[in-house]
Amino acid sequence: MTSTTDVTEAAGGGAAGGTVEVRGLSKRYGRTVAVDGLSFTVRPGRVTGLVGPNGAGKSTTMRVIVGLDRPDGGSALIGGVPYRELRRPVCAVGTTLEASAAHPGRSARDHLRWMARAAGLPGRRVAEVLELVGLASAARRAAGGFSLGMRQRLGIAAALLGDPPVLIFDEPVNGLDPEGVRWIRGLLRSLAAEGRAVLVSSHLMSELEGTADHLLVMGRGRLLADTGVRELLAASSGGRVEVRTAQRQEAMTVLAEAGATVAVSRQDAVTVSGLEAERIVELLTGAGVAFSGVAEHRASLEEAYMELTGGAAEFGALRTEEGQP
Repeated sequence: MTSTTDVTEAAGGGAAGGTVEVRGLSKRYGRTVAVDGLSFTVRPGRVTGLVGPNGAGKSTTMRVIVGLDRPDGGSALIGGVPYRELRRPVCAVGTTLEASAAHPGRSARDHLRWMARAAGLPGRRVAEVLELVGLASAARRAAGGFSLGMRQRLGIAAALLGDPPVLIFDEPVNGLDPEGVRWIRGLLRSLAAEGRAVLVSSHLMSELEGTADHLLVMGRGRLLADTGVRELLAASSGGRVEVRTAQRQEAMTVLAEAGATVAVSRQDAVTVSGLEAERIVELLTGAGVAFSGVAEHRASLEEAYMELTGGAAEFGALRTEEGQP
């Protein structure tokens, strides 16, 4: 990003650091428990995905972090400070929780100018963020005529105005076309590479494939997992091997008799657990069963998520964070 020093000085300083700390957070709406004793840390230098089904409590958690809702218990700190105590919030944390908040009759440029002026930011910052999000050519257009994807980009531009060390994006790919999805993924990675703490919510694990470094998985207001993406995928892959064969039934019989657990994965493939790839090759070759490929199975984030949130693991907590039990 550009002009970090100038923006921060103009705003009078932001958060003491780019870390979000949530401890024992609880929030109720009447009899409904939206967030139930939630604790986690969003660290700088990586993209952290906050994932879970609709109604899991993701948006509520984000709203409490940025001071839009008050918690019933626990705390949420940005750089060690509650949001309401930040001296210049726009330079401490940028969010897209209110991405469609621009007045429909105001141009994208004027919307951002108004925000920059209110925050005491230099006017040149408006042109910088419009260029960054790909809206420079639409700067003079009224926001009311923007598509959903363009409104998402305008919201991201607003979040970046103060060049904050913490960024919180709620469903940022919503409304974006495939090119826009690729763009937002690249942007998230670049922001984290600059040392920022980036928290991204989604109810679709596939949206975070290849983007998130770390995952916080929520269900019914509770934390189900706090783990690195690589660790989660390795645990979910579980030493399984995929075998491609036109003789599926014969292969299943041979491998099951050798003590393996075998399941159909595709029309021309089976997934095998309990045998090494080399042993599978030996068994099939010895039995005269033809096969075209044998490879270690790599679980997708979607598969890992479904396994994690099913059955007995529904309210279990998996933690691989350094320094945590």
